[in-house]
Amino acid sequence: MLNTIFPKIHKEGYRFLAIAIVVTFLLLLFSEILGLIGVLLTVWVYYFFRDPDRISIDDDNFLVSPADGLISNIEEVNGPIELSLDNKKFTKVSVFMNVFNCHVNRSPVSAKVEEIFYKPGKFLNASLDKSSEENERNYYRLKTLNDGEEIIIVQIAGLIARRIVCEVESNQEVKQGERIGMIRFGSRVDIFFNNRKLLAKVGQNVVAGESLIASK
Repeated sequence: MLNTIFPKIHKEGYRFLAIAIVVTFLLLLFSEILGLIGVLLTVWVYYFFRDPDRISIDDDNFLVSPADGLISNIEEVNGPIELSLDNKKFTKVSVFMNVFNCHVNRSPVSAKVEEIFYKPGKFLNASLDKSSEENERNYYRLKTLNDGEEIIIVQIAGLIARRIVCEVESNQEVKQGERIGMIRFGSRVDIFFNNRKLLAKVGQNVVAGESLIASK
C-alpha cells in the first residue's frame, strides 16, 4: 500500500524534486496560496519521476509495451533511415506519454542491444507524426537472444521534454521489461517489428513492461 502512495522515484528525479521543494519553501515565505501551488507542483514532480516495479510475462513470444501511455498510431512503414533500415518494412506502434504517465521506458523483449543512435532535433508535439522525423530522438536496435529477431525502439522527445535519458549500452543484454531509459516531461516511444501478430489497437492505454503489443 505504501509503495502505491509513495512509489520509489527514478534517479533523474532527485534534482528536480529538490528544486521544487526549495522553490515551494521560498513561495511559502511570500504567500500561502503560492506556497500551496508549489506544494502541488512538488507532488506532481515526485509522481512524474515515479519508477514502479513491473512484472513482465517473461515470454519472448510476446512483445510488451516499451512505455506507459496511449497508443496513438499503428502503421506499416519503412524502417528508420538512421539505422539503414529504410528498405525494410515494419509495423510501427506509437505510444504517447502525457505529463501524468510514468516516463520510464522498458525493453519489450529479452535481447542484445546491437546499436544505439542519438539524433538531436526539434521539440514538436510528440503526438504529431511529424515529430518522428524532426524531434530529438534516440534509437535502439535490439536483437532477440533466442532467434536474432530485430526489434527497434525509438524514444522521441516532446514539446516539453528536453532530454532523453539512455540507461543501457551497445552490446549489453537486457531482459524483457528491464529499464532502458526515460524521457523527461511528455514524449513518445515507437516500437518497430515484423512477422508478428498485432495485439494492440489505437486508443488503448498500455503499461510499460506488462501490456502485450504483439505475439509470434
